[in-house]
Amino acid sequence: MQIMSVTAEHLPEYAEVIRQSFATVAQSFGITRENWPGHIAFITDEQLRGKCGPSYHAFGYFVDGKIIGFAALEDRGGGAFEMNNVAVLPTYRHLNYGKALLDFCKARTIELGGHKIELGFIEANTRLKDWYAAHGFVHTGTKQYDSVPFLVGGMEWLVSTEG
Repeated sequence: MQIMSVTAEHLPEYAEVIRQSFATVAQSFGITRENWPGHIAFITDEQLRGKCGPSYHAFGYFVDGKIIGFAALEDRGGGAFEMNNVAVLPTYRHLNYGKALLDFCKARTIELGGHKIELGFIEANTRLKDWYAAHGFVHTGTKQYDSVPFLVGGMEWLVSTEG
């Protein structure tokens, strides 16, 4: 078991991990291609490939050579990183793989000279919100986007909070 950087050669595998993982979120909240075509559960390999670049840091959680989890950090400048697409395949959930990915992203942010991780989520997903809060993230507010049928919550983690 290890977390390591993933590249374009891994993209089809980690794209499928993202889609399968977020499909459960989509189902829980009644998200479909019709009411939210841009939701991550419907992302294509090509759309993910478009995110890749020097400011995009993608990580896979490998178990027995298979990617079972994924997370990405995007450098937003000024020491801030956006964490997105944190995903663990449903059959591997509740085994602390998500926490391991989160801890890895925190450590990598510090290694990259960052001081803050930001993230967005469906505000009504209180279970996820509480999970992030239990791991040092603080709620920063909400925003309604025209293209999103849900209120989006924001959270952040500051390096100094780990003191």
